[in-house]
Amino acid sequence: MAPLVSLPISTSVPARQAALAPRQAMRVAPRMAFRDNKPIGETRSEELLRAPKDVAFLPIKESQVSRAMTSRYFRDLDEFADTDVVIVGAGPSGLACAYELTKRPDVKVAIIEQSVAPGGGAWLGGQLFSAMVVRKPAHEFLDELSIPYEDEGNYVVVKHAALVTSTLLAKVLEAPNVKLFNATAAEDLIVKEDDTGNKYVGGVVTNWTLVALNHNTQSCMDPNVMEAKVVVSSTGHDGPMGATGVKRLEKLGLVPACPGMYALDMNTAEDRIVSNTREIIPGMVLCGMEVSEVDGAPRMGPTFGAMYVSGQKAARIALEALDADAAKVKQGQKAMVAA
Repeated sequence: MAPLVSLPISTSVPARQAALAPRQAMRVAPRMAFRDNKPIGETRSEELLRAPKDVAFLPIKESQVSRAMTSRYFRDLDEFADTDVVIVGAGPSGLACAYELTKRPDVKVAIIEQSVAPGGGAWLGGQLFSAMVVRKPAHEFLDELSIPYEDEGNYVVVKHAALVTSTLLAKVLEAPNVKLFNATAAEDLIVKEDDTGNKYVGGVVTNWTLVALNHNTQSCMDPNVMEAKVVVSSTGHDGPMGATGVKRLEKLGLVPACPGMYALDMNTAEDRIVSNTREIIPGMVLCGMEVSEVDGAPRMGPTFGAMYVSGQKAARIALEALDADAAKVKQGQKAMVAA
């Protein structure tokens, strides 16, 4: 696009007035500003003439707005009270997991996110910078989402991390089999015993985040529950509400003492996060930076590839567990028919 230019100014005008003249011309007479030899003022005036001056919105009752929101929300609560997969944490790994599960529309997925805004720490790169660095081969995930990037050889750079997060979030939210419950905290796990006495995770205990943060200031505010065949815990590394899944398992004695996340080593960290993404106890899959808390894996800092690949792997592990359970049910039904 050609730069803005002004009409020639008379050489008889003093130097200071000459310097100010283009600016004054733009303010007083916008038709004197040109781009590509076309007067900007005329074009903008025509656009303003075509633009509607007033808009008459259709009428609505305030109660209709209230019912439109609450009826749908409580319908979702009812539908997802018993679901296939609950993902706790809508950061990069949790959203990548959810995205992978959108490819199986027969699987019902609920995402629990304690913040109002999902996305975790993936709205910016390191130290609040805009660009996001993704090491190969995780760029294939960006290719699948049609996200542009600059190829730097062993890694790629997306111009703004928010481009990745917003694109991924949109793909997840438009899927009919996924529901996001944000501003909602997973306060605890549902833990049960099977017929052989082995413990397994059977869902999560939920509450409004504002309630969860104020239990010490108010009287008892009991939670709600959400049963699930598989819980994927992707709550990130230790923090105010981070690593909540493994912390709870540690307190219950279901995993050894957690050493916590080790110091930064990018080249070691990302491989280990993906490699150690797993079903940590029956019914609960661990992914993303929460893996580092239970394994003592290094942190990788501002490079995000492992988050997305770990989430994808967690989804596949969850699907394997769901398919195995479905096969057992079918086998049991056949046995009953045969008997």
